Amino acid sequence: MLVLLVVTYSAAARTGLRNLCRRHEDPVVRRFGRAALLDSTEYAAFLAVRLQEAHGGDVQIERTEPFNEFVALEEPVREAAVAYANRESKSTPYAAFAAGTDHPDPETMRGEDL
Repeated sequence: MLVLLVVTYSAAARTGLRNLCRRHEDPVVRRFGRAALLDSTEYAAFLAVRLQEAHGGDVQIERTEPFNEFVALEEPVREAAVAYANRESKSTPYAAFAAGTDHPDPETMRGEDL
């Protein structure tokens, strides 16, 4: 499911986005304050472009796909994220946590594309 990500960079544009989301609830998938996800329809695109025309560079529109970690990530990376989130010592950095284990090394992960 593709969606439109609309991000605002000024108070006026945020107000416009808030008003857009309140007046046109159907195309709004989710709202995050200064950003919103709109469904991938011509009407949602019309609303987003209209907002961008009103506020210029203070509105960015991207077409994106929601992240599904079960499709995009290899099993070891997901398992490492779960294990790290549930670690006993919350102050342990990931590199120290992963050292000497089967969990992926942070430097290796930094170089790998999804």
